[in-house]
Amino acid sequence: MPHDSSKGLITALEELLDLERSALIDGELDRLGNMMSEKEKLIEAINGQDDIEGRRLTRVHEKITRNQALLNSAMEGIRAVANRMAELRRVSQGLETYDSAGQKQRYPVRLQAKLEKRA
Repeated sequence: MPHDSSKGLITALEELLDLERSALIDGELDRLGNMMSEKEKLIEAINGQDDIEGRRLTRVHEKITRNQALLNSAMEGIRAVANRMAELRRVSQGLETYDSAGQKQRYPVRLQAKLEKRA
């Protein structure tokens, strides 16, 4: 790692957190995996430093909190899409209703409806 001082390590972490934020905003979640190992290395190196400025760590904490909120929103969006896809799959398999006794009934959907053309 090219950054020796705590100042350099914190600057590198802040830059990485800014890149992470950009990836989250742009929806490029595949980029996050590559950043994780570098972020872990930087945090580990910072934890080993004795001369850390509290003010700089406050900014890092704010960026981490901001990114966590973005990541949570991305996860909620992914869950919503997964739930919607499951619902569409279930609907495409048939119609579910309840009879007068409260029993669930399923009516399958014909898979291939064909139109008849008449001259």
